[in-house]
Amino acid sequence: MFFVASKALWFFAAPSALLILGALAGAAFSARRGGQLLALGCLAVLLVIGVAPAGALLIAPLENRFPEPPANLPPPYGVVVLGGAINDDISRARGQTTFDEGAERLTEAAVLARRFPSARIVYSGGSNSLLGRPSSEAEDARRLLVAMGVDSQRITLETRSRNTDENARFTAALVHPESDQTWLVVTSAYHMPRAMGLFRKAGFAAIADPVDYRTEGGRGDRRVNVSLPRGLALFDLAAHEWIGLLAYRLSGRIDAWFPGP
Repeated sequence: MFFVASKALWFFAAPSALLILGALAGAAFSARRGGQLLALGCLAVLLVIGVAPAGALLIAPLENRFPEPPANLPPPYGVVVLGGAINDDISRARGQTTFDEGAERLTEAAVLARRFPSARIVYSGGSNSLLGRPSSEAEDARRLLVAMGVDSQRITLETRSRNTDENARFTAALVHPESDQTWLVVTSAYHMPRAMGLFRKAGFAAIADPVDYRTEGGRGDRRVNVSLPRGLALFDLAAHEWIGLLAYRLSGRIDAWFPGP
């Protein structure tokens, strides 16, 4: 129920979607002064958050929250790679693994598998479709990892999860983490605070391995966007994560408002 509610709510609550709907509503009542002001105001805000570095400034604290693992990190017991990077429909239609975004999650998994040859590799990802369509993402990920040299016997697939909360809970039920077992969690940097809060709650002695950065982490993040769609998408992505952190804390799924190292 939480999954369905969160997906349905975000469909209407994404900032860019709300602003576009507001602009359309204002245009529909443009014969009235209030309608004109609503349309112009929504379009102005869309332009500001799309061109100004609002998205980068909002997402940077999320990406900077967890550092990369140290070079001298002792070998972990296992590595959990969170799904969501593979486009199911196109991969199935084209007969080859196709990424949306976040391909670094898979490449990092292959690097870690070579760096830590005794570590267990777990890929966690099912379908996040509200229509309940089956997902081949985990199998696609396994095939890709094997093609990159990872022994298939080391790979465990968790195929039922539809969101990060289920990633953590279902993976814990699958591998039964113990307090003396260190697990690396690989996901996009902006997503890491929420993921770490959930995996800790599920009983993992987790260490963050953030990848797929969207910001430079310095003065470059203050530049204006030359691409309006990119600026809007980055703002929506950041808002989604901050709202997710709030919702997960209020629902008791994580134990801190802003999980950190």
